[in-house]
Amino acid sequence: MSAGYRVLWTEVAEKDLREVIAFIAADNPQNALSVLEKIRDKAATLSTSPERGRVVPELHSCGIFVYRELMISPWRVLYRIAEHNVYVTAVLDSRRNVEDILLHRLIQL
Repeated sequence: MSAGYRVLWTEVAEKDLREVIAFIAADNPQNALSVLEKIRDKAATLSTSPERGRVVPELHSCGIFVYRELMISPWRVLYRIAEHNVYVTAVLDSRRNVEDILLHRLIQL
C-alpha cells in the first residue's frame, strides 16, 4: 500500500535540521544521531496523516492557517500540505520565540 502524501524537505528545513544536529553533536554525538532519527521518522509519518499536527499558534493568531507543526520536544517541525505533498518548512527550538525567528527569516528574503 503506497502512502497518500509525499513528505518533502525544503532547503531551509534541511539547514535547520543540520544546525540542530551539529549543535547536539558538539556535546553528545550519539544523542545527535538519536534526535536526527526521531525527527526524520516522525516527519515521515506525515505521509499517512498530515492533518494531525496542530496549526502553528503564532501564525494562527495572525490569520495564517496553512502551516501546521509536530512537536518532537523540544523541537517543532513546521510544515504545510499542498495537494499530495507535505512540505517540511522548518525545524525550530520550541524554547525560542518562533515569531522572532520567522520575522528574521522574512527580513532576509
